[in-house]
Amino acid sequence: MADTTKKILPLVDLANRHPGLTEAVANSYLEAARVCLDRHHNSPAEFRLKDESVESIAQIDWALTDDRIRRAWANMDDATRDGAYAMALASTEISRNLVAISRAETKTGADYYVAPPGADDEDMEAWLRLEVSGTDLDDKQVGYRLNQKVSQADKGDSNLPALAAVVGFKSSVIALRSVIKK
Repeated sequence: MADTTKKILPLVDLANRHPGLTEAVANSYLEAARVCLDRHHNSPAEFRLKDESVESIAQIDWALTDDRIRRAWANMDDATRDGAYAMALASTEISRNLVAISRAETKTGADYYVAPPGADDEDMEAWLRLEVSGTDLDDKQVGYRLNQKVSQADKGDSNLPALAAVVGFKSSVIALRSVIKK
């Protein structure tokens, strides 16, 4: 099913909306996302946002990176991982009305805990786990990676429901899928 409304992916000022991010962390993720976006696109660009069976278009605007930022993010794996955090958190915000509450602990099968804005940051009942990945490969790889992330979240040491997100920087797609514990 297609959602014909165009959305804006809000990469800037994530820390102001996501209490689980500091300004320094959010800015670092934004830099990484800009480096990854610059690899394949010119600003602004449109990404397909695939949330379960609903697909919409998200427009992304960013400032072009300079040589210093590109050198700081010369490790492609780190840039892709951290850039994917920014893109996935912004996507869960516009698609599911969820914001980062906290970084997740090791072995939970997730990177972040997310919840609706204003949720009690001590009451984990309203929280979901968010497992994130990024790739520079094609659509097929995004789907494969999404299946891996769903499995990882399912096997995590937590009973909280989860959501998996994969950002395909080259293929211009962000895929989200709920994880049903087996």
